[in-house]
Amino acid sequence: MKRKALFVMVALGLLSASQAMAQSKIGFHAIGASAAFVSPQDLDGTFGLGVFADLGQIAPNIGLEPTIEFWSKSQDQFGLESSLRDISVGMRGKYYFQVANPKVRPFAGAGLGIHFLHAEATATVPGSGTFTATGDNTKLGLDLGGGISTALNSKNDFRAEAWYGIVSDVNQFAVRVGISHKLAM
Repeated sequence: MKRKALFVMVALGLLSASQAMAQSKIGFHAIGASAAFVSPQDLDGTFGLGVFADLGQIAPNIGLEPTIEFWSKSQDQFGLESSLRDISVGMRGKYYFQVANPKVRPFAGAGLGIHFLHAEATATVPGSGTFTATGDNTKLGLDLGGGISTALNSKNDFRAEAWYGIVSDVNQFAVRVGISHKLAM
């Protein structure tokens, strides 16, 4: 089912590519980094980090942004240590709303990501030793969110955003702040 959805998305993207390229301003416009508070499903909140790039506009007011994000959460309860890690690689489209003040750019967006999940649990049983179980899983996720971007100066932008990631068994809500640096074009 996930492969079919991914195939349909790629096919639709390729079919509309020629028209979009005529209106696009695609290029490597900026790079940035972000810090986040992430609240994964059924876990306490944790700290996350990310990097992103601004690839420009694929259509008027629609920007394209690849992302790499990471968070990890560990817990120790009753002699059982457990941890969960998520590294996601994705692409988001952002619609920038027209506003009177061009310095503040609100946006709403959506994207797809591949989540590389790693879970580990270690239990110490007195007299029997230590037992460890690990598991890795790769899942497709859908991101929905929005935020604002504003210029700090002519080369750097600040952004604040909130995203909800729909990932099987590990849905997550994240509030992010980041800085991007514009590259010479």
